[in-house]
Amino acid sequence: MSRAAAEELPEPDRAEGAPHPRMTRQVFGHDVAEASFLKAFNAERLHHAWLITGPKGVGKATLAWRIAKFLLATPPQDGDALFATPPPDSLDIPDAHPVTARIQALSEPGLFLLRRPVDEKTGKVKTVITVDEVRKMKSFFGLSAAEGGRRVVIVDSADEMNVAAANALLKMLEEPPEGATLLLISHQPSRLLPTIRSRCRTLSLAPLGPEDMGNALEGAGFWAEEADALGELAAGSVGEAIGLMGQNGLALYQEILGLFATLPRMDRAKAIALANSSGGRGAEARFDLTLTLIDRLLARLARAGATGAAPKEIVKGEGDVLLRLAPDMVSGRAWADLAADLTSRARRGKSVNLDPAALLLDMCHRIGRAAENLAIQAP
Repeated sequence: MSRAAAEELPEPDRAEGAPHPRMTRQVFGHDVAEASFLKAFNAERLHHAWLITGPKGVGKATLAWRIAKFLLATPPQDGDALFATPPPDSLDIPDAHPVTARIQALSEPGLFLLRRPVDEKTGKVKTVITVDEVRKMKSFFGLSAAEGGRRVVIVDSADEMNVAAANALLKMLEEPPEGATLLLISHQPSRLLPTIRSRCRTLSLAPLGPEDMGNALEGAGFWAEEADALGELAAGSVGEAIGLMGQNGLALYQEILGLFATLPRMDRAKAIALANSSGGRGAEARFDLTLTLIDRLLARLARAGATGAAPKEIVKGEGDVLLRLAPDMVSGRAWADLAADLTSRARRGKSVNLDPAALLLDMCHRIGRAAENLAIQAP
């Protein structure tokens, strides 16, 4: 498949607005995970299956593609210590290497990508990875066996497999083909079959810090003056930070914080304005983002109440609002309890076609009532 043809197809494993992970040259903030994999490789103790875990958007897929490129471009040692090449000290592969070009074009014969397929009838991406997609791996291993060398499978993401697909993959993990390495990406590994987790070696990735966030955004082709604030709002997820940039998320968070700042007597005019702008026709993406940011703000209130200190400010004045609304552990717990139910109820209402604006107004009403019950002091 040509690169142009590959780019025209829907790609469920690519964050909207961001380049596909196979196109990203470098991974930031995950040196420990890279070193762990490289140590196993150089010690010739390379496990046949690796489970790459961590929050969504922190670079798991980018690391998986980097590992895949490294494995397919690095020839096995021939066993002759006298003429053996020195062990590699990084996963870097030159851009000019032919494997790099083939991977970017999705034409590398030694690589199989398992992801949600496109429905041929509708042209839309299916909601799960089906067992038929997993079964295609048998053909891949059969055809590539004659060529020898390593074979790599990337599963992005393992969380999206249905039951039949997960069981089929488990059989593959129990009897892995010779020379095969499977890289499973998982945002929620606890939801995977325990038998799948037990047959993988885990690489755990943590959220990115401010410096790594800035470098990762720049490496993905973005420059953000507010990289620190984006990183804090995105909870260390570069994928989410890119999405926030595309939807002007910082400005929306500032608007939501301004609404919370009027508590305990919530400004009804501001609440109506937010509901109309985020719940109107054609504003589905903004509605989802509004729910996400309200949930994020409630979580930060709970954290401030539990710790007695405000987290690093996302926007100016946020710390004062957080500490006024969550001055102690009791209030922190109340906000945490509200967060556990509030946005999930709104999403359920949206799924059954309730009016999004009315759902947001109801959320604002419940937030105001919670503040009144806590006897929060007026600003």
